Amino acid sequence: VQLQAYGGGLVQAGGSLRLSCAASGGTFSSYRMGWFRQAPGKEREFVAAISWSGGTISYADSVKGRFAISRDNNKKTVYLQMNSLKPEDTADYFCAAALSGSVYSMKYDYWGQGTLVTVSS
Repeated sequence: VQLQAYGGGLVQAGGSLRLSCAASGGTFSSYRMGWFRQAPGKEREFVAAISWSGGTISYADSVKGRFAISRDNNKKTVYLQMNSLKPEDTADYFCAAALSGSVYSMKYDYWGQGTLVTVSS
């Protein structure tokens, strides 16, 4: 499975961005999908996850109420709508796919390249 994230960019604090992650190969509709981020000098951290059907979702406390994860299995794409962005949201954002496990598992089997999100104050 190959994953490609895109949609990052520069946005002012309080603004919005929508990230997309397109998958190729494999059976996208059977994968749990997740978004992670890594800020400069910091460890990678979990952002959000969605089950294969979209029926179960989890979020990191830091983004709950501001970010929304969704997926379109027909388009083999997972999205991350980011609203009310803060400077501390600045990071490289990665998408990942898992063959099994719940949305609360941090184990993923495939990782994509990141897309950079920069939030200015």
